[in-house]
Amino acid sequence: MDGPPGRVRSEGEERPKATLQGVMRALRVLELLAERPMRATDAAEALQMSWATLHRTLSQLESAEFITRDNAGVFRMGRRTWLLGSTYLVGHPLLELAIPLFREAAEETPSGVYQLAERSGNLVVTLYARDAMSGETITRTTYGHHFPMHCGSKGLVLLAHLPPAEIDEYLAGPLARLTPETDTDPASIRAKLDVIRQQGYSRTVGDVQSFTGSLSAPVHNSVGEVVACVCLVMARTEFDDGPAEATALQSVQRVARTISLGTGWQPMHWATYENGRRS
Repeated sequence: MDGPPGRVRSEGEERPKATLQGVMRALRVLELLAERPMRATDAAEALQMSWATLHRTLSQLESAEFITRDNAGVFRMGRRTWLLGSTYLVGHPLLELAIPLFREAAEETPSGVYQLAERSGNLVVTLYARDAMSGETITRTTYGHHFPMHCGSKGLVLLAHLPPAEIDEYLAGPLARLTPETDTDPASIRAKLDVIRQQGYSRTVGDVQSFTGSLSAPVHNSVGEVVACVCLVMARTEFDDGPAEATALQSVQRVARTISLGTGWQPMHWATYENGRRS
C-alpha cells in the first residue's frame, strides 16, 4: 500500500517512484540520442542499462514518435521531440537581441558564419546561425549542431566561465578528439581557460573541423553571469593574425557586448565588484 493511511493503490496504478524512474530513463535516452544517433546495443552500453529496460523505453518513445528508427536499426530524434525543443527558441530573449545585430555584422565581415550558442550539459549548442554576405556554406555551423565544450572557441569560452568545481568535473571526464588538433590534455586546456578569462575572448583553429577556425566572446546576463556566447566561424585561410582577423574579432566582441547590455548587464558595476572581491 502506498500513500496516506487508508488509501489503497488501485489495480494497475503505478508506484510514483517507479513512474519517476521511467521518466528519467526516457530523458537519459533522449539526451543520448540528441548527441548522436545510434543502435540500441550502443545505447545500452553507453547508458549501462539492461537490454530489457532499454528495449521497453525505446519502444515507448518510438511508439509516441519522440524517436524514430531507420532500416539499419539506428535510432534518432523524432518529430515530436523537435516540436517540443523548437519552442524553446520562440521568444528567446537573447535571440531577439542577436538577430538584428548578426544581420549588421554579416554585412561587415566578408566571410564566415555568426552563431549564438549556449551550454547544454557538457555540450555547446548553436541556437542561431547567420551566414556572412559571401554566401559560402561552412558545414556543421547551422543551428542545432553541438560539440563538447573543450572543442572550438565557443565551447572553451563557456567552459572558462563555469565555477571551478564544474570545470574540474568536466576535465576529469572523457575528452573526445574531433580532429588531430583537438586539445584533450586537461593541463593544457586549463592554461587556455586562464588566458580566455584574461583576454575576454577565445580563438581556435582546426580543432572542430580541420578546415575552419573560430572566434568567440561571452554574453553576460543582468547579474554578470556568462549565459551564452557569440561566435564567428570562418575558413581556416581567413585566420592570419593580421588586420582581417582583428576586424573580425572586434565585430564578435561588439556584438557580444551589445547583447549583454541588452540583458541589463552593467560592465563597470561588475568589474568593480570583481575587483573588490579579489582585493
